Amino acid sequence: MDIKQIQDLIRFVSKSGVNEVSIEQQDFKITIKTDHQSPVLYQATVPVQAVEAAPVAAAPVAPVAAAAPVADTSHYVTIKSPMIGTFYRSASPEKPLFVNVGDEIKPGSVLCIIEAMKLFNEIEAEISGRIVKILVDNASPVEYDQPLFLVEPV
Repeated sequence: MDIKQIQDLIRFVSKSGVNEVSIEQQDFKITIKTDHQSPVLYQATVPVQAVEAAPVAAAPVAPVAAAAPVADTSHYVTIKSPMIGTFYRSASPEKPLFVNVGDEIKPGSVLCIIEAMKLFNEIEAEISGRIVKILVDNASPVEYDQPLFLVEPV
């Protein structure tokens, strides 16, 4: 892995919202961790030559408004992200939203799309119920296992 590839990887990590990326090859291991403010080169070991990564300015993170707590959420089911990527509520900006608060869903209903590495993955419901709350803003980065929706099962 050359310096250009490392710099590209650092830029990708800072833009994607991913917390940590690790790559391990035969003689090379690199882990990049970020605190969503600026990426930090955590560990890089190259037996042949030392590699220095230039600092990269992170994209500004939009402040997230504090959500009002939902009364007793213990009977709600949380639908979580099955992957890291970018969350979209519709197939394109011109298309209608897949679901809104109050919509009834059933197994197989498309809830959202998560884009991961230029692949658009439809996320489908696995339960029947009613959408109580959408926990992620449109076009926001999401982590693996991050809560996306609260559903009241029926």
